[in-house]
Amino acid sequence: MTILLWILGILAVPTLLFALWLGGVFLKEFFSPSPDDGTQAAEAAAALGLLPAERQNTVHAAPLPADWRAALDAVRAGDWKPAADLLSAIGRDWEARSAFAYLLGELAGEEDGWLLAWEAARADDPDAALVRARSTVVLAWQVRGAKRARYTTEEQFEGFHRTLRTAREDVARAAALNPDDPTPYIAEIWVALGLGYPNSEMDKLWSRITDRAPHHFEAHFSALQYWSEKWSGSERLAFAFAERAAAEAPPGSLLTALPLIAHFEHDTSEDTEADRTPEMIARVDAGLADAAAADPAHPRLPELRHLLAFYLSLQGRDEAALEQFKLVDGHVNALPWRYRVDRAAYYCQVRDATVAAAREAAEARGSSSG
Repeated sequence: MTILLWILGILAVPTLLFALWLGGVFLKEFFSPSPDDGTQAAEAAAALGLLPAERQNTVHAAPLPADWRAALDAVRAGDWKPAADLLSAIGRDWEARSAFAYLLGELAGEEDGWLLAWEAARADDPDAALVRARSTVVLAWQVRGAKRARYTTEEQFEGFHRTLRTAREDVARAAALNPDDPTPYIAEIWVALGLGYPNSEMDKLWSRITDRAPHHFEAHFSALQYWSEKWSGSERLAFAFAERAAAEAPPGSLLTALPLIAHFEHDTSEDTEADRTPEMIARVDAGLADAAAADPAHPRLPELRHLLAFYLSLQGRDEAALEQFKLVDGHVNALPWRYRVDRAAYYCQVRDATVAAAREAAEARGSSSG
């Protein structure tokens, strides 16, 4: 009997220890509750009028102008004339021209019957030629797919390179039909990436662009990809390009985004220390000043604001970050969210954490002043 009680006592020890641990966990949660699963932060964001993940537009970085939306809807219905009229009316606003032509190129990459009709009705129209060039570049990258090289098949690479060579011809035709337009050459940067232009050839292409539009945002964004480590450059070359362009650009050009993008593309750290250095804080401050000086209608302004919201949040400058989030909320196809599989969820995760931190800071100020 004594032996039996001894055995039962030994067996009871783990149960007792588990009960004590469970009680400790309960007391810890009672007196110091762990953070919730994000529900409270999401509710706080909703109270500010910010949208949940399922209501974020993942196609664009910002709402499109009403006339752009109408023209794109007409194209989807097979009518090319509103788009042709709008592209003609945009004229020499190279930023708007490149942005709208890209959207048309995306649609033509999916189905180009409307573009074929445009080309048939207006032979040698430089606007139709531009859209064709953009669409062929888009199609090439669709053929390649978004996966890394080691996951891309030989057939995909063959189709990719073949389509890019066609795109190069389309670019040359569009450029010849409208010699002042930098947009065909901007599209060619993505041909340069895919076909691996040597640096000397890229330099010549870049001169053609900057002779026509020295501070073009999309051109600089695209060229920065070329000079980055993952393509034909290096971290050193990418930062040199980005810092030089930002320093030479006038206020409101938005090119202060380039050093932030170069940092984002090459940052492999696991924490936020690299994002909170004096150098990075200065870059974000320069971006804030640039955004304030920009034309509110600049088609790329929201892309800078998305980056500012992200890095202000990482730097603990939550109230300033929240102001940027309020200006871009509802559309999330921009860096840094764009590289995530679920870009809307990631955006809302960072945004909601910012909302919670900003609220805590405001409450702390209220308590100290009281």
